[in-house]
Parts: sequence; C-alpha cells; structure tokens
Amino acid sequence: MNEATEPAVDIISRLVPAVLKALYALEFTSRHLAPHTLQQLIEAMAGRDIELDAALQASRALDWPERLAPARDCLERAAAAAGEGLVHLMSAPRDAQPMLAAYRALRNYARGCEALYPMTPHLRPVSQFFLEPSVREDKARLAELAALDPMRDDVGTMHVGGPSGTRGAFSLYVPEYYDPSRAWPLVVAMHGGSGNGGAFLWSWLREARTRGFILLAPTASGSTWSLMEPDIDGAHIERMVGEVGDRWNLDATRQLLTGMSDGGTFSYVLGLREGCRFTHLAPVAAAFHPLMMMTMADADRVRGLPVHIVHGAQDWMFPAQLARTAEQTLAQAGAAVVYREIADLSHTYPRDENGAILDWFLKA
Repeated sequence: MNEATEPAVDIISRLVPAVLKALYALEFTSRHLAPHTLQQLIEAMAGRDIELDAALQASRALDWPERLAPARDCLERAAAAAGEGLVHLMSAPRDAQPMLAAYRALRNYARGCEALYPMTPHLRPVSQFFLEPSVREDKARLAELAALDPMRDDVGTMHVGGPSGTRGAFSLYVPEYYDPSRAWPLVVAMHGGSGNGGAFLWSWLREARTRGFILLAPTASGSTWSLMEPDIDGAHIERMVGEVGDRWNLDATRQLLTGMSDGGTFSYVLGLREGCRFTHLAPVAAAFHPLMMMTMADADRVRGLPVHIVHGAQDWMFPAQLARTAEQTLAQAGAAVVYREIADLSHTYPRDENGAILDWFLKA
C-alpha cells in the first residue's frame, strides 16, 4: 500500500460503516412505518445522518487515487442516497401529508443499494449486507462469493427494456454463481402502486443472492398494475418470463408470483387464472374480494394451488379482514393456503417474512 492510497483507505473505513448503518436504519423504518409510529421512528433516527455526512464530506474533499475512482463513485453515491433518505424522513412530519413524505424518503434505500452493490466483491461488510443474516459470518461462503468474476456476462443486476423503473420494462438479478447446467427457481416480485421494479428488486435481492434463485422485478405499464384489465400487464409479465427463460435455465416446477399491495392484488388477479404458469402465489398486504373467484379464477387452477398470504393486523390501507376473507375463500375452493397475520405490521413490506415464504416455496 503506497502513501497516496492510505488516506483513501481511511476514508473507506469511515464511509462504508456509515453507509451501512444508514441503510439499516432506513430498512428498519420501512418495516415499522405506520401513522402511529412515524414520530417515534423519526425520533429514533435523530442524528443518524451526522456520521454519514461527515464521512461523505471528507471523501469529497480527498484527492483519491485514479485507480480507486470507481470505488469512490459507488460509495459516495450510496452515501448521498442514504443521507438524503434520512434527511427527508426526519422532515416528513412537517409535510402536509407526512406518510406520503415518509414513503418518498424511503425510496432512497433502493438508490443506495443499487449504488453500493458493485462493491460486494471487494468489501466484505458490503457483501455481508447483501446476504441473509444466517450466512453473514460464514467465512467459506464469503470467500467463494469474493472469488467470483465480477465482470462475468449475464449475471448480477440488470435492467431490461430501459433504465431502472421504466414503465413496462423489468429489472433482473441472476446470482453471480449461476450455473446453466441446472434449473433455477424463479421469483417474480411485483411492486406496489406508484412503485417500480428497479426499486422493489432490492426487497428480494439479499435472499436471491443467498439461496440461489433468479429474481425478476417487473414494472407495471401504468402507474399501477392493470387490475381491471389483467391481460395488459399479464401479457407483459408472460413475455418477460419468456425472455428470461430463453436466456437462463428456469425450473418450471418452482416459479413464485408475489407482490406488495397492488402487486399482491395482481398476484391474485393473474395467479388464479386458467393457464397461469406460476406454481406458487404469495400476496402481501393485498386487497381481495370473493368476486375474484367468480370473475377471474379457474376452479381447476385453484384446487391444490399453494398460496402463502402475509398481511399486517395494523394495515390502514387494506384492512386485515380482506386477507382473512381471502384465506377462507381460497381454502374453501381447495387451495393449499398458508396464512400469516403479523400483529405489528402496517401497510409496509415485511422483508423479515421473505425467509419463511422461501422456506415454503423452495421446500422439497
């Protein structure tokens, strides 16, 4: 290590933990956000941006070595996104619509993750962040991931059909250790209303990288999914999965359709229809009405269909009774239903449930 590099190493040692702490804070807030918890969460975030901002300003003031310019770019963009998320989150209570302001602030989490992810082969704490907690201290696993070629084609994150979040396009993650000699499970994860696949990808990437499945996060063609005209977005998703299947080896027996809020509702709308390719459904925080069974569902398709429903007891947008009705209606129709109602969950995405959903989906 030469003298010119040492100051940059010192900055990295400050910037990386500050960025990760900020992202974890945004992640925690996202999981626990609700109208009645907003102020308490804001108070818990107080001062979290100070360490991050100091590290970022020190990085910007340093004359980095040319060879470390890519690392600088990744880390500074991640820090800026995470810091912006914290600042806007703390100002949300002063907004005319505090909850909407908080949701907008939390969008910076995905921006921070996308900026930071290229550093996974180079920085162990970053690699650990993008793994499930159960394997973060597995030295052999971390070494295997670090040894992979980060420049290999057709693996990692990518956006197909336009930049991240383009309407009607999709984002994709293929594990860096992808092996075409075996068939890989597929998870199609659909965002909520006004969201996009480029952002929602990061709600599932940690698990995809840990467990080894291909993750497709489509973006609706409109501001939300075509709930009343399912053939519109349904055809897009069918095309997307077809494109992925032409390029990567997909397991036809393990294909999960899941989604949050409107994305969860569209999991029902699309997933209960005759001819649907998906083997499992996992709607989260979704709306459901028994009329769906009469107007959209195919009785033979529903019979025996594995469905894993997750809903929050504190959901203020779609009351939990909707999910209880879905469980009862689908079970009566012969579906194999698992129902999880979470006492402290509001209308937010419970990333801590991904593991249980995957245990159910991937079981032998």
